[in-house]
Amino acid sequence: MAVPQQGLQCASDVFEPRLLIVGLGLIGGSLAGALKTAGFQGEIVACDQDANEIARGLEMGLIDAGGTELGPLVPGSSMILLAVPVLAMESVLQALAPLIEDQVVTDVGSTKLAIRAAAKRVFGRLPPTMVLGHPIAGSEKSGVAASNASLYRQHKVILTPQADTDPDALRRVHALWAACGAEVLEMTVERHDEVLARTSHLPHLLAFSLVDTLARQDERLEIFRYAAGGFRDFTRIAGSDPVMWRDIFSANRDALLTALDDFESGVARLRKAIESGDEDALLSTLDRASHARHYFDTLLNKTRYQTMEPRNVRYRARPGGSVSGSIRVPGDKSISHRAIMLGALAEGVTQVQGFLEGEDSLATLQAFREMGVAIEGPHQGRVTIHGVGMHGLKKPAGPLYVGNAGTAMRLFAGLLAGQSFDTELTGDASLTKRPMARVADPLREMGAVIETAADQRPPLTIRGGQQLKGIVYDMPMASAQVKSCLLLAGLYAEGETRVREPAPTRDHTERMLNGFGYPVQREGDIAWLEGGGRLTAGPIDVPSDISSATFFLVAAAITPGADLMLEHVGINPTRIGVINILKAMGADLELIDEHEVGGEPVANIHIRYRPLTGIDIPEEQVPLAIDEFPALFIAAANAAGTTRLRGAEELRVKESDRLQAMADGLSTLGVETTLHADGIDISGRDQDRGADEPSYGGGHVDSLGDHRIAMSFAIASLRASDDIVIDDCANVATSFPGFVELARRVGLNLEEQA
Repeated sequence: MAVPQQGLQCASDVFEPRLLIVGLGLIGGSLAGALKTAGFQGEIVACDQDANEIARGLEMGLIDAGGTELGPLVPGSSMILLAVPVLAMESVLQALAPLIEDQVVTDVGSTKLAIRAAAKRVFGRLPPTMVLGHPIAGSEKSGVAASNASLYRQHKVILTPQADTDPDALRRVHALWAACGAEVLEMTVERHDEVLARTSHLPHLLAFSLVDTLARQDERLEIFRYAAGGFRDFTRIAGSDPVMWRDIFSANRDALLTALDDFESGVARLRKAIESGDEDALLSTLDRASHARHYFDTLLNKTRYQTMEPRNVRYRARPGGSVSGSIRVPGDKSISHRAIMLGALAEGVTQVQGFLEGEDSLATLQAFREMGVAIEGPHQGRVTIHGVGMHGLKKPAGPLYVGNAGTAMRLFAGLLAGQSFDTELTGDASLTKRPMARVADPLREMGAVIETAADQRPPLTIRGGQQLKGIVYDMPMASAQVKSCLLLAGLYAEGETRVREPAPTRDHTERMLNGFGYPVQREGDIAWLEGGGRLTAGPIDVPSDISSATFFLVAAAITPGADLMLEHVGINPTRIGVINILKAMGADLELIDEHEVGGEPVANIHIRYRPLTGIDIPEEQVPLAIDEFPALFIAAANAAGTTRLRGAEELRVKESDRLQAMADGLSTLGVETTLHADGIDISGRDQDRGADEPSYGGGHVDSLGDHRIAMSFAIASLRASDDIVIDDCANVATSFPGFVELARRVGLNLEEQA
C-alpha cells in the first residue's frame, strides 16, 4: 500500500541552488513552470538533445539556462531530474556516471523496475542518492510548449526509495514535488509497476487498440462520425506520444502482460454471459463495475472515510435550539447488514426496502458484489439481491474491505469460515484496533482456520475448505455479533450449533433466518440451528434504526418545550432498553401504531419534554441498550440526581472505550462523573436550577472517531451554556447519513466544519 507523506507546500522549503532537468518536454517543463510559479529561488537549467526545445523553454521563462550537452551543465547542479523516455534512461545514466559527484538524482519514468535495473548496470547498484519517482500526471500533448504549471497540483507523485536510500536525498526530492502542489506517496518499486500496469498502462494499451481496430475498418468514417462522448473520452489517451508508450509497454512488459491476462479473462466472462443469455452473471459484472466506479470517485474526491486517509470533520454545536416535528431516521443498520448477507445466500431474488445507505451497510453490499453476487441499487432505500445460494459465493480478487463496520467483520467471519476459498477481511484504522478474539476463538473450536494480526486484531485471514462442526458455546459476554457469527457459521457446520447468552441480545439474525425459511430454535437463553439447510428469498422491509432514533429521543427528553414524533421505528424486544430506561427516568414517551413488518415489530414513538430523574440502571436492561448508552449519558447529565450504570464492560471495546470517552467529554463540559471498570456514575442537574437554565458548560471534545460519541455531544448542546466543538466526526456517515441535516430540521444549532 502507498504510504502518504506530509506535503510541503512552499517553494522556500526546497533548498536546491541549481536544478538540472534532463529532457525538457511536457513533464520537465511543467515541473520548471510549477517551481517558478511557487517562487523557487534556485536556478533551473535544462539539457535536451533538441536545441529548439531549450530555446522555447528560455523564451517561455521556464528555465534560466540550458544546452544540448550534459558536460557543462552537471557541475554545480545540486539535483538532477531525468525526464527522458524509459528506454533512453540507461544511455543518459552512462553519460552522467563520470560527471556526477554527490548530486541527488531522481527521475519521472512510469516503470521503475526497468530504470532500477539500468542504474545497477551502470553503477553496479542503485546509488543511495538516486531516488526513483513517478508523477501521476500528464497530457496527450507533448513537448515543452505544452508545459502546464498546474499539472501536478493535487496529483500524486510516487517515490520508490530503497532500504539504503539516503534520507536527506529522499527528503529533498519529496520537498521538490510538494512545492509543486503534489501529494507525495511512497511504495516499493515492484508494487509501483504492478499498480501502474493496471491503472495506467493497460487503459492506454486498450485505447490504442480500440482506435486502431476501428480505424482499420472500411466504415471507419461513419463509425467516428457517430461516436458518442464516451468513446471520445475513453480514446482521448490514444492521442498520446506513441514512442513514449512503446517504451513504457516494453519496459513494463511482465506486469502489463499479467494485467492484460486478467482483463482478457474478464472480457471472456462477459462474452460467455452474453452468448448464453445469463442475465444474472451479466448484471453482476456490470453492477459491480458501476459501483466500483462510484467508489473510485469517492477515493479521488475524498468524500468518505473509506478513502483510508485521515480526514477530520469537526462539529460546532451552539447552545439552545428546539426539538419538534415529525421525522423518520434511516433504516436499521443491523437489519440492513443481515438483509444483504442472507439475501446473497438465498435462492431467488430478495427485494429490500428501507435499506440504510450508510457506509457500513454499503461496505457489506460491496463485499458481496466482489464475491460475485448481482445486486441492484441501492436507490432510495431499495435494493434487489439476486441470491447465489449457500455455496454460490466466489473468491474475491483481493481483501474484503469493510471500513468501520465491526458488525460486518464479525458476521463475515462466521459466514466465510464455511466457504471453500480463502478470504482476508480488513477495515479502516479504527476497526483494525478492535479485538476479534471473541469470534475467532469459538470459530476455531468449530474447526475454522483464522489468522489475525497482533493481539487478535484485524486483518483476519480465513482459510477456506474446512469442515466445520457444530458446538455448544456459552458466551462469556452478551454479544449479538458473536451469537450471529456462530449461527452463520453453523449454517455450514455438521450437526447442531447452540449458543447460550448470559443476557438477552438483539435477535435480528434468528428472526431473519426464520423469515428466509431456515429454522432457528429458541428456548430460554439458548438459540440453536442444524447445519446443511437452505435459504429461500423473500421481501424485507427494514424499519428505522432505534439506535439512530435514540439521539432524537434524548434530544426531546432534555429540551423544554420539545414535542417530537419518530416514525416507523423498530421496537424489537431485544433493542428497547433505551425506551425502558428513558421511561424509568420519567420521560414522556408513548408508542403509537404498534405492528409487525416482516417479523420485526415497529411503532411510531411520540416523545415530549418532561424533567428527568437519575436512576440506577437495571443490569438486565444493559444488553438491550448497549449501543445507546453514549446518548443516555447525556440524558443522565440533564437528570436530577445521580445515574449509575454497572455491568457495561462491553462499552470498553466498542469503536472507542465509550465509558472513558464519555467521562472525558462530560468532564470537559463540567459534569461530575465517577468511572468504574464496568460502568459510570453521572451527577446530573442541580434540582434548584430553573428548567430553562443550562445544565453544563461548553468546551472542546474529541470523539476519538466514534460516531456515537460525536452525535451524543452534538445533542448535549441543547442544554449547554456555550459552544461544544467536537473533533473527529467523519465516521458519523458510517451509521447515520444525513444526521446534521436532520438535526437542523428539528431545531438544533449544529454545523459541520471540514
